[in-house]
Amino acid sequence: MELNNVKDSVEKIPAARSGALPEHVDVLISGAGPTGLALALDLARRGVHALVLERQDRLSPGTRGSGIQPRTQEVYEDFGVLDAIRASSNRYPKIGSWEDGRLVNSYVFVEAAEPTPSVPYGTMMMVPQWRNLEIQYARLTELGGTVAFGAGLESFTQDADGVEARVVRADGTARTVRAAYLVAADGGRSTVRKALGVTMTGESVAAHPMLLADLRLDGLDQQHWHMWGAFNATDFVALLPVPSAGYFQLIAGYADPGAEPDTAPDAVRKLVAERTHLTLDQVGEVLWSSAFRPNAARADRFRVGRVFLAGDAAHVHSPAGGQGLNTSVQDAYNLGWKLGQVLRHGAPESLLDTYEAERLPIAARILDTSTRLHRSGDMKRGKDLHQIDFGYPGGPLSTERRTGLADDALHAGDRAPDAPCTTPDGTPRRLFEVFQGPHFTLLTVGDIKLPALDGEMIRTCRVGGPAPDLLDSEGHARDAYGEGLFLVRPDGYVAYAADDASGLADELARYGVLVAATPVR
Repeated sequence: MELNNVKDSVEKIPAARSGALPEHVDVLISGAGPTGLALALDLARRGVHALVLERQDRLSPGTRGSGIQPRTQEVYEDFGVLDAIRASSNRYPKIGSWEDGRLVNSYVFVEAAEPTPSVPYGTMMMVPQWRNLEIQYARLTELGGTVAFGAGLESFTQDADGVEARVVRADGTARTVRAAYLVAADGGRSTVRKALGVTMTGESVAAHPMLLADLRLDGLDQQHWHMWGAFNATDFVALLPVPSAGYFQLIAGYADPGAEPDTAPDAVRKLVAERTHLTLDQVGEVLWSSAFRPNAARADRFRVGRVFLAGDAAHVHSPAGGQGLNTSVQDAYNLGWKLGQVLRHGAPESLLDTYEAERLPIAARILDTSTRLHRSGDMKRGKDLHQIDFGYPGGPLSTERRTGLADDALHAGDRAPDAPCTTPDGTPRRLFEVFQGPHFTLLTVGDIKLPALDGEMIRTCRVGGPAPDLLDSEGHARDAYGEGLFLVRPDGYVAYAADDASGLADELARYGVLVAATPVR
């Protein structure tokens, strides 16, 4: 798809306003942003019938949150969209500070990290959010998923068996859709969250409003993220080049806390001309604009009965640190496989309680980080923001049966590392390729007996031993995992780690996966 014009590109997404809505679906998702599309995509590949409702008649425009962290890149690899994301990406440029019409300082914004055998993606990528949405939407439709544009959730009720939702189209027509579960992915002002009466705990990050816009301009190079004033100053201006789309993203603050930023194109152009050395003639078309006030808040609950909150509906962030979109996609990644196991594979409904138990503490941790960065004004971004080290050790789905582990060893609940290996005939194969898909993976490193497995939702992979599926000639898998048996969840975290398979059957029963009686090697 041509990327030269953000407005034209987004408008090519079909506005699916016509056609009858289904009476019944497995999961109803309110909102076709990064969270809703990621969840729908994940459910589609699990054979779960989901319907996404989007009030707008097309996907949202705007560069918005553009940073794709390394952990989200791993999620996108699993979804089958990483190649398209990378083809649309750029590296973040250096920060360039301006004073009196001169570029007076230049420094690195994103500290590059080299990929390693266990962490294949080392650096945050820049992808306009509108393009991110396009790629997710294309993959969703490829998998048979559906977005109803121009259709909004007006109200809902829930009972012991499901949710009744009243859906209203732009033309005023309405119908009732029944779903087993409802997921609110409808943003920071979530109507679903408000209807549930769930409160938000948090604070205003800054009392001063901010303006976001995408615009064309002349007179600035593409090698810097141009800054006038510090990021934590109230009246700063930043212009970030988006080379793949041929425009700049504007971020501007306001000294007056009571200001109401004017998002009209002429007002945006005038602001840039007044606060930078650029003339009004150099500031071109405004493609999109929006005003907001930075807040940091988290919903006190992520689940109420058969309704779940995800993404900005569950937590809102300062844009500092590039954490909001990434945390939202990973909410969806956590919830998707659990809904799939309950709806398609007979897992106990209590599995869904672990969504809140696992994701709420992560959201709280990330909110603290993004708030600290916003207030500090520090514009350097390093590995601490990659979300690679986030996991669920000690959580309700993390069972560690080994003893005497070093503090820095892999534990149940940690992210399952990648490792380059080879098949016995010498063909290169990474562990992430083994994990890719909606299944569990039972991984052994070393000579460990495995039970016979009964179920489509689990695959086995022996690394080493007398009958290996993969050879670890350079020791990368052993370095990352040690020896043992590891049950890797569909979202790429270690659920169970042990020295043998003696307790595996009970563990798998939690997820609706069966084990036959006869052990095999």
